[in-house]
Amino acid sequence: MRIKFFTTGGTIDKIYFDAKSEYEVGSPQVREILEDALVGFEFGIESVLKKDSLEMTAEDRLLIRRTIEKDPCSLVVVTHGTDTMIETGLALAGVPGKTIVLTGAIQPALFRETDAVFNIGMAVAAVQSLPPGVYIAMNGTIFRPERVRKNTALGRFEEVV
Repeated sequence: MRIKFFTTGGTIDKIYFDAKSEYEVGSPQVREILEDALVGFEFGIESVLKKDSLEMTAEDRLLIRRTIEKDPCSLVVVTHGTDTMIETGLALAGVPGKTIVLTGAIQPALFRETDAVFNIGMAVAAVQSLPPGVYIAMNGTIFRPERVRKNTALGRFEEVV
């Protein structure tokens, strides 16, 4: 089994320089997370963007979609900033023959206390288990993009009923 990871930036890959929240989007952290976990599957990683998701445009989302459509792998995980992850999930709807799971982190992967490792693990389990479609794996739950919202006050994603 092979899983392809497409990285787009976001908090999961952020590097902070000072207490004033000066940061840059660094190199993708997913490789280190997977290697540290000693995963037993083949994977590939491709960096599509290095942006905070608040800076993403419709053109960026189209680039992400076209990149995923062109890739032969049917199991896809997209690491993404949490602020506009839902919009990108909606933009990926209808990509045929692929299971696509978006995930990210509220705290950067380089922080001692981070949700990144758990969320990546959840996304890996989801992409291997779910039928083709687009999903979001955050906070220990799998969501459909059209039925979720980010609760910024609580720092988690919630299903919209």
